[in-house]
Amino acid sequence: MGLNRAAKIEDEAAGLPARRFAFSLVTRVLDQRITLEEAGEALTGVAQRMEGRDAAFGRAIAYAALRHKGALEALLKRFIERPLPEHGLAASRVLLTGAAELMILNGKPHAAVDGANHLALAVREAKPFKSLVNAVLRRVTREGADVWDEIDRPRANVPDWLWTRWVAAYGADTARAIAEAHETPAPLDLTLKDGAASGDWAAQLDARPIGAGSLRLAKSGPVDALHGFDDGAWWVQDAAAAIPARLLLSLTGHDATLIDLCAAPGGKTMQLAASGASVTAIDSSSPRIKRLEANLARTSLSAVIVKADARNWVPDGLADGVLLDAPCSATGTIRRHPELPWIRDDGAVTRPAAVSAGLLDAAFAMVKPGGVLVFAVCSLEREEGEDQVLAFLARTPEASAEAADPTAFGLPEAARAASGLRILPCHLRELGGLDGFFVAALRRSR
Repeated sequence: MGLNRAAKIEDEAAGLPARRFAFSLVTRVLDQRITLEEAGEALTGVAQRMEGRDAAFGRAIAYAALRHKGALEALLKRFIERPLPEHGLAASRVLLTGAAELMILNGKPHAAVDGANHLALAVREAKPFKSLVNAVLRRVTREGADVWDEIDRPRANVPDWLWTRWVAAYGADTARAIAEAHETPAPLDLTLKDGAASGDWAAQLDARPIGAGSLRLAKSGPVDALHGFDDGAWWVQDAAAAIPARLLLSLTGHDATLIDLCAAPGGKTMQLAASGASVTAIDSSSPRIKRLEANLARTSLSAVIVKADARNWVPDGLADGVLLDAPCSATGTIRRHPELPWIRDDGAVTRPAAVSAGLLDAAFAMVKPGGVLVFAVCSLEREEGEDQVLAFLARTPEASAEAADPTAFGLPEAARAASGLRILPCHLRELGGLDGFFVAALRRSR
């Protein structure tokens, strides 16, 4: 057997493809400040050349490393005598993914350490630190559990810029509850095309009702393999994300003329269309519109789709209702996107907030007198939610905020806010939590 072939077999036996994939995902996310989804798309070719289970294992390591990055780095710091130099960045990523495998995924110690050693040898920049990687991770296997219990993990996993915001907005106790909710991946929620069939689908999919019309699966898996996917009987949508469309329909009725702005990939558009409303969906992104079209086709639902910037588009006639799910920092979706705290900063809040003001004005201009605009953001930041609505009401005398009863949407009373609904990841924690959202209904008087 040739040396190259023997080395390849040894690497595969040590799980190098999966661990190198995890390392590449984490490195791209942190170095380029892009999402895990974007990093995965950039590495599609790599994943396609791998065994399916290796790719899945690599993704699991990457998600665990980024979800628990702060706590894992605090753990590793206890076992590194001197901070790594600048040229040791690659080695720090090898250590991070190795610690994630050991502490979060409960990997077998020998396999995890051996795999990290092979990875350090395979990554040119990390190779000089191979002995350090080996020594540190061996200490983690021996002493890590005790040190892990000493770390304030929820706090460690939230960067200072974000923690300061949440404490100022919600208080220290709620900020901690939010951080604790982010330690667990989000469950898989579905919205049914036919809400009346909820009981039947709950039984078929081993799911339970949550919120006001959503189903939460007992365990996740490949979505396209689930019963009902090919028939378009449902679509994936967090229970909190389904509330803006339900609020709009409760205020306009099911035979209304509705506009969905920033609509792709189409979860809310499908909700509105499934109700019987006449829906026009607006989005400025061609790739996202293709996903919207595919989702409508799969569910056999229809909407008029327009590619346009919502700030400049003018409808042929005013609508009974408009739904604006505005661009934002998406800090309410950290359960699904654990990398966000590490690739965002204050600018990721202030920049979208400036755009939202123009979108709000444009959206409200599309509403007929007596109609309603529902504004939503999947953000925990007040500048993108509550503050936007208060500023809009101050400059728009013909607008008023409609009170919303959170219990009507399966939410706790704690979600009631002065100008709408403030949904937090720690709400319904006993059922697995929710994505964070702010939702407001704005009525037009004239």
